[in-house]
Amino acid sequence: MLRKPDAYRRYHSAHQRFEKERLMDFFEKELPGSFGPNMREIITDEILKIFYENNRDIKSIKPGQVLWNAVHKDTRPDSKKRRFVPVVLTLTCKEDVELLENGTKMSLIRQRVISRIMNEALEQGALLSTRDISLLLSSHHTCISQQRIRHEKQNNTILPHTGSLQDMGTCLTHKYQIVYKYVVEKKDPMKIACETCHTQRAVDNYLKDFMRVKTLYFDGKDINYINVVTQIAHHVIKQYINIINQYVKERKIS
Repeated sequence: MLRKPDAYRRYHSAHQRFEKERLMDFFEKELPGSFGPNMREIITDEILKIFYENNRDIKSIKPGQVLWNAVHKDTRPDSKKRRFVPVVLTLTCKEDVELLENGTKMSLIRQRVISRIMNEALEQGALLSTRDISLLLSSHHTCISQQRIRHEKQNNTILPHTGSLQDMGTCLTHKYQIVYKYVVEKKDPMKIACETCHTQRAVDNYLKDFMRVKTLYFDGKDINYINVVTQIAHHVIKQYINIINQYVKERKIS
């Protein structure tokens, strides 16, 4: 038998470091005699084909998951310098199927999905907007907003999205809860930031704006005047006034 060249003997075993050769070696060792070399290669190629079809950008995507480019949590969607982050989101999973088997309403499953993918995006450094979710779930954005709000109220939580963390759109539920925690529950702003998935800066800004509106409102100024002086949007001022009327005036808390 002819001696193999030195280069072959030195480098040939390095093939075992690659996925195809490792799989073929696995079949040869664990299932000896079951497949010939040609069949081992065919099966290996099919396994790798399935693997790569279900993987994107070095991330292993499970059945029920999708890859989505979401806006980085530190940039706003309306910014010219916005950045995108590829995130893996779980649209459906085994637990969802089990809940459906047990007769859980589809609306509750939808709320569960919305909550899950919002938190998954944040864990991967991004934020989902209502538009993102409406595209992913093929639902009208109004329906998505309603489902999110119901989930937040039922679970006394604030889900992370562009409206709650970046003050995008007309979502104000987060302001209501932040001010409530500070004014009524007497919590420290740092703790509020942690509980509501907000930055400390965002919490401080909301509380500062609330105090400005409260001072002017107690001084008898109307919404238009407050808007001109503070440059706070009308709909935000109305939300703060509702909080003042409900928790500050009635309960005498300031």
